[in-house]
Amino acid sequence: MAIIPWKAIDESLSLRWKIIVTLLAIYTLRIIGTRITTTRARRKFREQHGCAPVTCQLPLKDPFFGIDFILKLMRVFKEKRLLETFANDFYKTVGITFLVERGSQQTIFTIDPENIKTVLALKFKDYGLAFRAPLFNPVTGGGMFVSDGEEWAHSRALMRPTFARDQVADLALTNRHVTDLVSKIPINTTFNLQELLFDFTMDTGTEFLFGESTDTLCNPTKASQEFTKAFDFTLKDVAYQARLGPLRRFQGSRSKALEVYQVCRSYVERYVDQAMALRTSTLTGEVTRENEPQNRHDSLLRQLARSGVSKEKIRAELLSVLIAARDTTSNLLGNLFFVLARRPDIWTKIRDEVKHLDTNEPTYEQLRHLTYAKYCINESLRLHPPVPSNGRMAYRDTILPHGGGPNGDHPIHVPKGSMVNYTVYAMHRRKDLYGQDAEEFRPERWESLRPSWFFLPFNGGPRICLGQQYAITESLLVIMRFAQEFTSIQSMDAKPWTEEIALGCGNANGVYVSFQKLK
Repeated sequence: MAIIPWKAIDESLSLRWKIIVTLLAIYTLRIIGTRITTTRARRKFREQHGCAPVTCQLPLKDPFFGIDFILKLMRVFKEKRLLETFANDFYKTVGITFLVERGSQQTIFTIDPENIKTVLALKFKDYGLAFRAPLFNPVTGGGMFVSDGEEWAHSRALMRPTFARDQVADLALTNRHVTDLVSKIPINTTFNLQELLFDFTMDTGTEFLFGESTDTLCNPTKASQEFTKAFDFTLKDVAYQARLGPLRRFQGSRSKALEVYQVCRSYVERYVDQAMALRTSTLTGEVTRENEPQNRHDSLLRQLARSGVSKEKIRAELLSVLIAARDTTSNLLGNLFFVLARRPDIWTKIRDEVKHLDTNEPTYEQLRHLTYAKYCINESLRLHPPVPSNGRMAYRDTILPHGGGPNGDHPIHVPKGSMVNYTVYAMHRRKDLYGQDAEEFRPERWESLRPSWFFLPFNGGPRICLGQQYAITESLLVIMRFAQEFTSIQSMDAKPWTEEIALGCGNANGVYVSFQKLK
């Protein structure tokens, strides 16, 4: 057996270390060179666009990791004061556009309408939602709300026909479920209306999207009950994962949550399989469009199946839209009736407005002319927006028009990879935009107020909510039917409105009320 001399070993190790050190040096120099190049390019970019340093910056005790900022957000979220803290502690005391800098990560918070307009519309392609993918992909497997670019545009085009005016104007589907909702309301009895509203919007949402309702209100099956329970868990869990941020990687096993996610996917897949089988039968000539099973409503599922996209794509889009839609409308209605139960003067005005409608099957045009009811919806969306905050990631170096210089009226630089968060809840309460009574529920303000970029309950720009008119129409129908049926609503809980933030935002204490009607 040959013996390798120590000198040869030393030379071999020495050569190996030289290679490693050389590679590390090259890598380090490359990083330094890239940073120098980036710094110079960004300096030139700021000069070209007249950018000034951000006027307002939130002071942090820990400027590297922002632990104090994170801990404060966790504390006020637990205390259900997160929105209040942003509105009163941050935006009012720091500025309407301010910077939070943690190491190299920058987050810009703003409630400036022009800044938000720039992010959502004027420089739409500079921003995106890729950061959402790790949160939603385990549930949906993709979809419109986590995609950008051509993929997003394709998804949007597939969805648009479902929310066209003729589809939204067909009230028969929704009215059947409103009738079920009315039948479940006890008279002169305290109950939590919010729970019924969650069931109602699950029923309308699933029938509108799948072509078949969960019938949670009146005739739930075991499968639909399991799906509804799993879906509720999923919404809360995704919101929790979002709050954890980078700390998600330190969690233990997620197997139980993933099992619940699979319940949601499997339930939807059952309907997708049926639609795909029908598509195959149509293509082979076994079924024609003339003898295809007909429903009064052409669901999103059937439209997607006819488009020729994959099973996985259909499932992803259906789950994405249901996640976005279910709690949005139920929270809108819950937040509104929380106020109406405390304001008999407003309820009387609503009843006066609908009393000329001698039908419980109104037309779309009749609903559109319920002006005061629409003012009430707008006011509820203003004070208690179902989606109170949102954000975008900068995909390239870009700018915002306001926030820099001594007075905050100069453009500011938004580096690639930075986040821009906008808090609709706080913007909707700005007294310089809505008047000194901005904190009050006053529907009459909408007689002269014209919605613009300072009113964004459904976002704006190319990504404006496709289901906006559907949600408002559904809400108007519920309000009208309730006003016809019930003479008064009484609040049975003295506690104030308290935020409960998941993917949407409702009242943490529920909506405990009692309805009265003429004998």
